[in-house]
Amino acid sequence: MLEHSPTFNVLIIDALNLIRRIYAVEEKQHSQADALIVACRARISNAVKRLMKLHAFSHAVAVFDGRASWRYEYYPLYKATRAPMPELLQHRLHEVAEGFTQAGVFCYHPEQDEADDIIATFASKIVAAKGHAVIVSTDKGFLPLISADCQIYDYFQQKWLDVDFVVGKFQVELAQLHDYWALVGDKSNDIPGVKGIGKQTAIQLLKDYPDVQSALNSATLAPNTLQKLLADLDSFVLSKVLVSLRQDISLGLKLREIRINPH
Repeated sequence: MLEHSPTFNVLIIDALNLIRRIYAVEEKQHSQADALIVACRARISNAVKRLMKLHAFSHAVAVFDGRASWRYEYYPLYKATRAPMPELLQHRLHEVAEGFTQAGVFCYHPEQDEADDIIATFASKIVAAKGHAVIVSTDKGFLPLISADCQIYDYFQQKWLDVDFVVGKFQVELAQLHDYWALVGDKSNDIPGVKGIGKQTAIQLLKDYPDVQSALNSATLAPNTLQKLLADLDSFVLSKVLVSLRQDISLGLKLREIRINPH
């Protein structure tokens, strides 16, 4: 997959994204708690070993969520209807996480902040330092980070999520994703979007204009769409902030700390 040879290749795993999906599968196979946890830990370890074969990685990290996120302060209804983590998994998460360390991957547990912002910050710092990052997650929020030096991999579909995937799935350009999500909202995270603007209207708007600001400044925007945008502009702005990942989190972690030990 690499077209050049960066000085370091970093595997960044969205830990809970991987764990919760594996747990949901294993939960159907095991009625005993201990057996379930052991199976999940083994599946995590095996998944990491498979992921290690994607590239000759020099570094790897599994990123977990911190205790809080600025998004809950900014918008109290953020993820309000999302199902909580299963109680058993919550209490024994540290045991499941051992699957990462058994496979040689460092586990990063921030005090604050969502894994999404931490991962975006990791990736941006790696790219800025002339390295190459591979993010493993099914979370669409990472898609705007796609570049020659930052790739996204869906472990469960066993495929790379590239620019063609973005255009095929959302029918907008990579650079337009934040505006698109801010228009239509994101039900999975309880992000509201703009009232009355659905996917087709949003897609057409972003085919006609490079972004929402350009549409608002245009004299040719359909009056009905303009009225909806102006009536709910605050929600658009709020939604765009929520769907945009921060890349300026203080990590307090040195690159050498996540170097893979070949032994």
